[in-house]
Amino acid sequence: MDIAGLSMAMAQNDVMSKVGVAVLDKAMETAESASAQLVNMIDASAMQHSVTPHLGGTIDISV
Repeated sequence: MDIAGLSMAMAQNDVMSKVGVAVLDKAMETAESASAQLVNMIDASAMQHSVTPHLGGTIDISV
C-alpha cells in the first residue's frame, strides 16, 4: 500500500470538497443578494402605485 499516494489523494479530495463548498456558498450569497434587490424593486413599485393610484388602472384599446 502506497501511503504517500494515499495521503496525496485524500488531501486532494479534501481540497476539492472545500472548493465545492466555497463555490456553493458564493452562489447562495449571489442568489440572496439578487432576491433582496428584487424585493426592494417590488416594494418601490408598490410605493409608487400608492402615491399615484390613478395610474395603471385602465387600458385604452382601439382596433
